[in-house]
Amino acid sequence: MKTTILTSILIAGILLQANSQSLGTSYTTAIGVKVYPASLSVKHFVQQNNAVQGLLTFWESGNRLTGLYEIHGDINNAAGLKWYIGPGAHIGSWNDTWKKNNPTRESGMVVGVDGILGLDFKFKNVPLNMSIDWQPSFNLIGYQYFESGWGGLGIRYTL
Repeated sequence: MKTTILTSILIAGILLQANSQSLGTSYTTAIGVKVYPASLSVKHFVQQNNAVQGLLTFWESGNRLTGLYEIHGDINNAAGLKWYIGPGAHIGSWNDTWKKNNPTRESGMVVGVDGILGLDFKFKNVPLNMSIDWQPSFNLIGYQYFESGWGGLGIRYTL
């Protein structure tokens, strides 16, 4: 209960700090969530068409911190809609002790590389941004595998 109250206060404070520049079809910074898997997302434009995005991801057997560099491009005749592509990297941990009948109970750390390809839309006169993307990754250290199914829908509040 205390966590819910503190989270609500934090979100309310952030919303009150938002400036009116987030009401057009562009934005500088946005915070929110991205689903599949569940992630907290912060995106910040360092230049007009270049952004960095940080994702803190949670799923049933671990967590992962991902940093992405995204190059954005406008889509003609679609105000607020951009495509984006870029590289990134991640570090995380996993633990399969949640499996009831797993005799090995393995866990470990992973480090890897990521890519991202998607669409980003900023609503006009509303401080909201949505994105949909594909985020393939490959673990270089730890449990090595190619993960092609990550990505999903992001909803963020623009500042």
